[in-house]
Amino acid sequence: MLRVGLTGGIGAGKSTVANRLSEHGAVLIDSDKIAREVVEPGTPGLAELVEAFGDDIVAADGSLDRAALAAKAFADEEARKRLNSIVHPKVGARTAELMASAAPDAIIVHDIPLLVEGGLAPMYHLVVMVDAPEEVRVRRLVESRGMAETDARARIKAQATTDQRRAVADVWLDNSGAADIVLADVDALWADRLTPFEANVRLRKPRPPMSPKIAPYDETWPAQAERALARIRVAAADKAVRADHIGSTSVPGLPAKDILDLQLTVSTLDDADALADALSDAGFPRAEGDWFDDAHGEEGTWAKRFHFGGDPRRPVNLHVRSQETPAWRLALLFPEWLRQNQDERDAYAAVKHAMAAKHAGDGSFERYTDDKQDWIDEAFVRAAAWAESTGWTP
Repeated sequence: MLRVGLTGGIGAGKSTVANRLSEHGAVLIDSDKIAREVVEPGTPGLAELVEAFGDDIVAADGSLDRAALAAKAFADEEARKRLNSIVHPKVGARTAELMASAAPDAIIVHDIPLLVEGGLAPMYHLVVMVDAPEEVRVRRLVESRGMAETDARARIKAQATTDQRRAVADVWLDNSGAADIVLADVDALWADRLTPFEANVRLRKPRPPMSPKIAPYDETWPAQAERALARIRVAAADKAVRADHIGSTSVPGLPAKDILDLQLTVSTLDDADALADALSDAGFPRAEGDWFDDAHGEEGTWAKRFHFGGDPRRPVNLHVRSQETPAWRLALLFPEWLRQNQDERDAYAAVKHAMAAKHAGDGSFERYTDDKQDWIDEAFVRAAAWAESTGWTP
């Protein structure tokens, strides 16, 4: 199943987005709703809150007085942490139950306000962030929830910053305007990204072939790569020796195909094979067939495993290489050498543009890759000499 983390600051309007996704057929898991359920009258959760914050957080009818709790829990950092330590584990357990009961082809949308604060982004195939300017959010909280302005601003200040949210967001939805605008964005997200993403993961469907097309360097490539790497590290767990952003998109200023090349280094190819399902389930389906790198400085080839990124809007090549061959080290050396040598970087850019133009109508990367291989083979020799002279190590 595809797991989508839906989040955003308080007052940003996540419910508008969540409800639309539910209308499309998503299985909606609402953390706020679950958080209310686990502290209903008679639950262990409510009893623990009373013990931590006092009897005056209970209303006359025996239910939780949320305003009274908020006044105490958001007064300082320690109180907020105490609240979270009581509620979050119970919400997590109930969430896991609901996810486990969903159909294998479900698109689960987990509406979770504290996704960023909890460091939970790598647990989802995609993170959707709903945002609005702070003043818009304050106005909404005051007008629709009857919250005092000082309380609204305190709640906003206690949550993640905009920069922290952007670091984990795969999709950023601006919900500051008319509802029709963000709803149209949600409709497109469902049709163009979520639905095919789910099918790609479930069916282990490879990315369709395409002709090479070189794009200008995108300053967001490293951040996009890091989000994917975080998911890969979670999936690989203790079998990961390291996980890195490699290839042209990791070299500042270098034009490249808009495909992130990532490398997972493992001890042996047996480990790579053992991780095949975990990586596929995490959004990186394993490619069929035998995959290898041309051996440099010796005869033959170096075996590896290869996975595609299943997200149709964020193409990824995941190379899984073992420490049994030098290929993993060369994959790290080459981009570092380009970063440190502008003339070589410019020369490689010229080669890439020329070969992409030559093979623009091929419908695949094969001949493009083959035609620039001679330059790369010679470049590896120069890169190796640079590494030796500078003492570079991975």
